[in-house]
Amino acid sequence: MLIPTEAVDGTALIEVVRLSGLPAGRDHPYPGVVVAHWAGSDVAAALSLMAALPGSEQHRCGFSPGWSVRAYGEDLGLALFEAAFCYTCHEVRMRGTVVPPALATQFFDPSSSPARTLRSLFRQAGG
Repeated sequence: MLIPTEAVDGTALIEVVRLSGLPAGRDHPYPGVVVAHWAGSDVAAALSLMAALPGSEQHRCGFSPGWSVRAYGEDLGLALFEAAFCYTCHEVRMRGTVVPPALATQFFDPSSSPARTLRSLFRQAGG
């Protein structure tokens, strides 16, 4: 998975969100419950796992993500990016202040070691 350099360099905090649906609009965050906050070495580990996600082909499921991460800079203002992961259709949708359109939709291999580890971290964070 490709993550904008500005996000890798500037992320100070990641929120892990257990999603409950799709956003109400284009500029709205994915709805759900924030189940964890990752900082310091946890941010670096999460970003490394995401960057290590190997690509995959699209599978059709209608995009029903279960988890998202929201990455924030030191100022904790608007999210640098939010990435919503659908392990069924192998799709991650990313948006935010540093996300170029070319990176908005990507596909990953959910059976890969980084994807399994990331999903395990999500589940440990909150169900």
